[in-house]
Amino acid sequence: MYIIRKQFQFSASHVLDHLPPEHQCSRLHGHNYIAEIVLKSSNLDQNGFVIDYLDLHPFKHYIDTTLDHRHLNDVFDFVTSAENIARHLFDWANARWPEVVGMRVSETPKTWAEFWEAEWIR
Repeated sequence: MYIIRKQFQFSASHVLDHLPPEHQCSRLHGHNYIAEIVLKSSNLDQNGFVIDYLDLHPFKHYIDTTLDHRHLNDVFDFVTSAENIARHLFDWANARWPEVVGMRVSETPKTWAEFWEAEWIR
């Protein structure tokens, strides 16, 4: 099985206003996010790739135009936790590339939330 990963970055703010007022995430704050897309294939294409990284440009474009330097509560109609953002980005990417099996989202250098295709848990 071949597995490739690519990271994309964006900066955005959000508020988890359903949390108690004393929780630091209940206040307006921002992150320098990293979204990592994970793709797999048992075969390589004619170029020797799972997928050409250049073919992932629509994902970068979506992140750059929809998420980067935005207030995520204005973008999404769900709780803007890293877990929910990972699921959203997974669904968006997997609808375009069936090779997508996982998505990781980092809000800080030490934290990651992941969403994986049910049949393929890393």
